[in-house]
Amino acid sequence: MNQQFSIPTALCLPALDIEALIQGRTIAALPRMFIRPGQRFTLYPVDSSASIKAWAKCELCQILDETKPLDILSKLTIWTPKVLKEILRQQQYLFLAYLRVYQLSQLQEIPVNPNILEKLGKFVSLPNSLTVSEDNPVLNDRTFAQRKHQLEKLEPPLHPELEELQSAIASLTISQPAAKQLDDDIKIFLGWSSDKLIKQPDPNLAWINDIAKLGDRSIEQDENKSNYQAGTDFENIARQSLEFLGFKVENAYKGGAGGLDLFCSKPYPIVCECKAGKLIPSRTVEELLKLGGMHLGKTQLLTSAKLVIGPGNPSTDTLKACKEWEVSIINAMTLQKLVEFKAKYPGTINLVELQQYLQPGQIDYRIDEYIDKAEREIKLRSQIITVVKELSEQDNPSSKATHQSFTVTETRVHYNANATHNPKLNDEAVYDLLIELSSPLTGYLGRIKSSDWKGDRFYFLRDLPIN
Repeated sequence: MNQQFSIPTALCLPALDIEALIQGRTIAALPRMFIRPGQRFTLYPVDSSASIKAWAKCELCQILDETKPLDILSKLTIWTPKVLKEILRQQQYLFLAYLRVYQLSQLQEIPVNPNILEKLGKFVSLPNSLTVSEDNPVLNDRTFAQRKHQLEKLEPPLHPELEELQSAIASLTISQPAAKQLDDDIKIFLGWSSDKLIKQPDPNLAWINDIAKLGDRSIEQDENKSNYQAGTDFENIARQSLEFLGFKVENAYKGGAGGLDLFCSKPYPIVCECKAGKLIPSRTVEELLKLGGMHLGKTQLLTSAKLVIGPGNPSTDTLKACKEWEVSIINAMTLQKLVEFKAKYPGTINLVELQQYLQPGQIDYRIDEYIDKAEREIKLRSQIITVVKELSEQDNPSSKATHQSFTVTETRVHYNANATHNPKLNDEAVYDLLIELSSPLTGYLGRIKSSDWKGDRFYFLRDLPIN
């Protein structure tokens, strides 16, 4: 644990300013006086309930006047040029404090000061000193140093359009999980959050843990459910799984007496039969073919992929029928592995590529091969990102520069020198990976484009954690 400090004072700031500091959207505050570098204090929101969420250490305090480019300062902070000009009109100078912010392990409620609005931008004493540590910085050392350098030098932001997008979706993050994920990704890309985030489990994905349990359970002993109910439960979660993987499951062929269990129409047709229990019944393949032919017609059935999802090892007769009619079998745990992998790395399951692994017979090992291959590809990309990060740290150990950038050849040489268990890469392969990782849709690296691809330069933005 880091060293602990006792803090007896608080700097009074607008609640929105404090939230921006905690979210990493800014590292600056506008006090009403000069703050000594090294001074520590908590952050007191003057226009909300007296809940203290964070404390800060002043790293630098500048005194600015109207000769400074306020338009650039505005783009690097949270205040409009109009607000900055109004403050200058009132007090002639701006006191710009660079704050290294740390979140408290728990909220601290304190009595409301009735005169708090008069203290805006000033210090007040706390009823009781707070003991804090540097365990939870909002930004890591490197990210903060980059932001501090950019603000000191008044260098314009690299991605103003993304900053505008982040501002536009900020209000949606509370009610829409997808917006929050995009918001988090943009903040990391912009350097408003640390490179490494602890990814919390998504409660909306807890159902994934039940896939194998619902497919492989002993029906007779499970909560006195009938065979029909057990089968329906598994069919429903199999449907949810296939949709989560990216298949379009058609409702028109819904299961039940005389119906197909599942029919996926896109990205390619696939007919599925789901079996919950201890074993796959011996006539499962015949049942799938009969119902598939009835609903789809013989031609469409024969040209569709055919899949049985069920427990145990299939009998010899079932395997023979699978070979004859090109039917694949996987167990529920294999389906769960695919869905877990998709949840962990959302963009990695390529259903078109996966189709090549749907061979006749029991193919759990083939799906494992596909997941292993995808994991290797992710690991390779993570290693390339790490190479660029290591190069920037070697070249710039004090982390004072905004972005250290490197050519394809520099990246390739460093990668090959350290790739003990991987095949060596050439410049073309490394360039393809760097382009992919610097895409705005991924945002792990940044790219400085040149007239010739060999002159392109790349710099580190954020890690791709794998575990």
